[in-house]
Amino acid sequence: MGLRLYNTLTRTKDDFAPIDPANIRMYVCGPTVYDLAHIGNARPLIVFDVLFRLLRQSYGADHVTYVRNITDVDDKINARAAEDYPDLPLNDAIREVTTRTEKQFHEDVAALGCLPPSVEPRATEHVGEMKAMIEQLIANDCAYVAEDHVLFNVGAMPDYGRLSNRSLDEMIAGARVEVAPYKREATDFVLWKPSKAGEPAWPSPAGIEAPGRPGWHLECSAMSDKWLWDEAKATLSEAGLAHPHEFDIHGGGIDLVFPHHENEIAQSRCVHGTPVMANYWLHNGFLQVEGEKMSKSAGNFVTISDLLKDWPGEVIRFNMLRTHYRQPIDWTTAGLEESAGVLAGFRKSFDQGAGETLASSVEAALLDDLNTPQAIAELHQLHNAGDLAALGGSLRMLGFSGDLTDPRVASVDEAAVAGLIAERIAARTSKDFAEADRIRDQLVAMGIQLKDAKDPATGELLTEWEVRR
Repeated sequence: MGLRLYNTLTRTKDDFAPIDPANIRMYVCGPTVYDLAHIGNARPLIVFDVLFRLLRQSYGADHVTYVRNITDVDDKINARAAEDYPDLPLNDAIREVTTRTEKQFHEDVAALGCLPPSVEPRATEHVGEMKAMIEQLIANDCAYVAEDHVLFNVGAMPDYGRLSNRSLDEMIAGARVEVAPYKREATDFVLWKPSKAGEPAWPSPAGIEAPGRPGWHLECSAMSDKWLWDEAKATLSEAGLAHPHEFDIHGGGIDLVFPHHENEIAQSRCVHGTPVMANYWLHNGFLQVEGEKMSKSAGNFVTISDLLKDWPGEVIRFNMLRTHYRQPIDWTTAGLEESAGVLAGFRKSFDQGAGETLASSVEAALLDDLNTPQAIAELHQLHNAGDLAALGGSLRMLGFSGDLTDPRVASVDEAAVAGLIAERIAARTSKDFAEADRIRDQLVAMGIQLKDAKDPATGELLTEWEVRR
């Protein structure tokens, strides 16, 4: 059975036919490094890591290139830098924010068991390529200059809206287009904009005197072309060279379909004159928390780093994979607890030294549009059958290290916990509540959650405890 993927572009599950089987090429939109990555951001990281692993399994690790970018120039970065470092020059403050945020991002992704991508380009390192694309788009009558901006002329792209399946009127009504007097049409979007004083700036293209900076959509078009065409063409076979400036797979969250991915396609196709940008477009579904949309105002905004304080990365990863990537996922504490329980069950019978081979039943599930819920069902079958070698190999291929032990659980000294609880009860009995609170805080710091109750017969304080997840 070959790989089949649901393609947003065709709205069908298609057989995967790479341009060049010896050079599989995939691009996934990465983070804008102005804030900590949240649990919704973790979903594409994990989903496309599984796909990366599966492609390496099918075609060989040396024959797959996975590019995931870092966006390090953006209005949100500028605003966060000014807020966090008001006493620094803006460019220095931006460097502080992007360096700090990128470092935390890499630590979070590693904790989730994700492989590093083959290439991780930064937008600021590719401004030259972006400016060259702008000049070519203007030459092709697909872009124009207005008030120190360069805008893409959507009218030059006859089938604009094909990916998102929207008409121009629907896109305008969707209110995700910026209204500006210098636009010819409401749907035209920015390729280059002037920079304000102190903001990151580069010499502008197209004869514009004012310095400026690129638009967000242009960044991904330039970086994907750089790393999946310019840097790849030397090793592509004649089959690959027959499809210039195209690559195999582009991925991201469903929220990026419009306008970001729609605009990427328009730019890339119009600058190179190609019928497609990528042959397969994959998008993971939305995530909500405890049945509600995640937002800071709702108080349910969960960062990956905060979640990792309470849960092992492998539990988070496993919990994410229990839902098919295209379906919406409701992120709940109950779900995490169930995932932790399943992994604990696997741990009890998992031989860390056994198994490097992916079970055929698990592979078949993954080849069917990354059906990870079915893959997990097959893991249960392997576990129940006692096939620990296949279980171990399959877990490793899915990104689990094989050591499924929660180190915090393993490190709990039960005798010490019992002793501290006895001391706390004694302190409460003698009404030394400050000492009781101190001991409680010590236990919390050890990862212990207390549950107090009164003995219905004697009225004495009874305290149960568990490891806090």
